[in-house]
Amino acid sequence: MRILHTADLHLGRQFNGLPLEADHDAILGQILDALVSRDADVLVIAGDIFDRAAPPAPAVRQFNAFLSQVASQTRAAVVMIAGNHDSGDRIAAMSVMTDTRRALIRGVISASEMPLVLKDAAGPVAFTGLPFAYEHAARECFSDDSLQSPEDVLRAQITSARSHLPEGARWVAVAHAFVAGASNSESERPLTRAGGIETVSTEVFNGAHYVALGHLHRPQEVGAPHIRYSGSPLAFGFDEADCEKSMSLVELDAGGQTTVEEIPFAPLRRVRVLKGTHAELLQAPPSGDFIKAILTDEAPVIDGMKRLREVFPNACELVYERHQRAPEMKSASYTVAAADPVTVMGDFLELVRGGRLSEAELKVLGAALERLRMKEDAQ
Repeated sequence: MRILHTADLHLGRQFNGLPLEADHDAILGQILDALVSRDADVLVIAGDIFDRAAPPAPAVRQFNAFLSQVASQTRAAVVMIAGNHDSGDRIAAMSVMTDTRRALIRGVISASEMPLVLKDAAGPVAFTGLPFAYEHAARECFSDDSLQSPEDVLRAQITSARSHLPEGARWVAVAHAFVAGASNSESERPLTRAGGIETVSTEVFNGAHYVALGHLHRPQEVGAPHIRYSGSPLAFGFDEADCEKSMSLVELDAGGQTTVEEIPFAPLRRVRVLKGTHAELLQAPPSGDFIKAILTDEAPVIDGMKRLREVFPNACELVYERHQRAPEMKSASYTVAAADPVTVMGDFLELVRGGRLSEAELKVLGAALERLRMKEDAQ
């Protein structure tokens, strides 16, 4: 059975205030092309379909159009779950009146984790989708006040899932989690609301023949070759500039063994870090990529960013090498996110008023940030 594993689309996200709708269109097209060209049996999306619980309308339309194309142009079944950025209820609503023989869409945690069972020449393959849930929701769902951590939540979900597996079936588990030993990025939001240990051990997934993970943005295996993050299709921070983004084509054989092929994405705009004198960078080939410039000039450059954007219109950051401090020690379990301003404001308002920015507020905030950026450039 061929499984195309991806995750962390983050539709509706911006990069330093710059929209990514066209970039996401290109990525979704490449996923569709891979489903067709590799004749995949299943598409797995392991959470964070949208960037926030109330995504902008264009992002919702974009994803709906993509799912329609998957349904009409491929024979692939779809298994997808809500991540920590998603609204579980919104994702769950997508499952209404879907063909349950061809789709498993899991948005809200359940005490009864029923699988989607597909068959190949070797017999049944059971797919379990485990949507992300915070501890308070899991305690209510399972009537168990002892659930105090993300690992506790996943263990409860997995225990339920195992009880519903057909005898002799190969098992694919889909989850959104931070598995201990994996490498994170700056753009990921923590999975605990008030600190605490957010990592889970690989032992939680004992018995699964393949574990399709979401949340961490770098493609990687963790603990064993069959426990894998596909990573995000796009880079969302300059710390990911060195990361080759890909989707994972997983072949599951009759004995439950897996082989994985990484299919690279070709983004419209890459994330790059350029280093040199200002004059040297101005001589580089023009590009629409997202650029962070590290200047080696000893003296400040007048209108440095403004002139740089004549060559790189999507330049986002300009720093001087001499001003950069030694990197601080980072926690093994969580790196403080260098989020874009819109994300920071959304998180703050969610805490203060219980709701995120509306589309109208996003436009006002984006315009204000652009005016500030232009003012800084002028200075």
